[in-house]
Amino acid sequence: MEHERGERRAAPRVLQSVMRWETALAVLLVLVFGVGARSSDQFLTSYNLQTICTSIGVIAIMALPMTLIIVVGEIDLSVASILALAAEMLGYLTLHHWPLGLIFVVVLALGAAAGAVNGFLVTVVGLPSLAVTIGTLTLYRGLATVVLGPNTVSTYPEFWTNLGVVSFPGVPFLSWSVAIFIVLAILFAIVLHRTSVGRRLFAIGLNREAAEHAGTRVGLVKMSLFVLSGVICAFVGILYTFELSSAGENIGIGFELQVVTIVLLGGVSIFGGKGTIIGVALATFVYAGLHSTLLLSRGFDDNDFMVVSGGLLILSVLIQSTPAYVRRFNEARRRWRAQRRTAALERAA
Repeated sequence: MEHERGERRAAPRVLQSVMRWETALAVLLVLVFGVGARSSDQFLTSYNLQTICTSIGVIAIMALPMTLIIVVGEIDLSVASILALAAEMLGYLTLHHWPLGLIFVVVLALGAAAGAVNGFLVTVVGLPSLAVTIGTLTLYRGLATVVLGPNTVSTYPEFWTNLGVVSFPGVPFLSWSVAIFIVLAILFAIVLHRTSVGRRLFAIGLNREAAEHAGTRVGLVKMSLFVLSGVICAFVGILYTFELSSAGENIGIGFELQVVTIVLLGGVSIFGGKGTIIGVALATFVYAGLHSTLLLSRGFDDNDFMVVSGGLLILSVLIQSTPAYVRRFNEARRRWRAQRRTAALERAA
């Protein structure tokens, strides 16, 4: 009997694990790549797979710090503008013949400073991160335009510009950016899901006041995340410049919404306190595979895919919000029934 009760208790847990968001994403990933392979014989070629990796790698890397920021209940919409500012500074300093090692240090420090400004306005001044990063999105993009102006710089060492065209050694279709993403994703997953730091991040997202009472320095944690985001976005700016072999004023426009879409599609709750790195990684390749499938189809281009991307963003938020709305509906229904019973008892008395 005890064994049977144990099996009955285990059954819901097994069902819950099978029905997890990540499982659905894994199934969706197989479906997307299956449809892509059937719709075009070019889809699974080494060239197209490398194109998919190259197109999504830098966005995937930026999605990692964004995941942590959203887990604690904040958001950073300035990520693509920090990328652009870093790329333009890289071009400007290269144009003035600075040594490349020093350029890397300056650009990464610039990213840290940009992230620190975001963090200061959110944690010290107390402004909402949505408003702050919408403002710095425009500010940093404007600064990027001022730094380099209408100039385009393409005089980078061949060793570095090969990053965008040469695949990772031993894997013909794997780009360097995706290889870097995989390494960083493993590190982020360990920190978020296997350390006390990760537990603090989830605690902050679920209940800031309770996290503070437990001794977590919430302001410092959030500040650190914004600085981390700035540094990684600056690094991505360097990487993306080398992939393009040039830096221009329109670099990275629109990347911030793609990053947010991937993170939310990966199951990270926009309300904070929930999400996994594996979900974000799966969502990255679902997004990239869907993009490639539609581009290989007739009648689709990047402008059309913006509609699909926006739809995925809204759908992800709706699906995540459904349980909360169902709970509110059930609570409202229970209150209404309780009020009816109370009213009936009063009339009977």
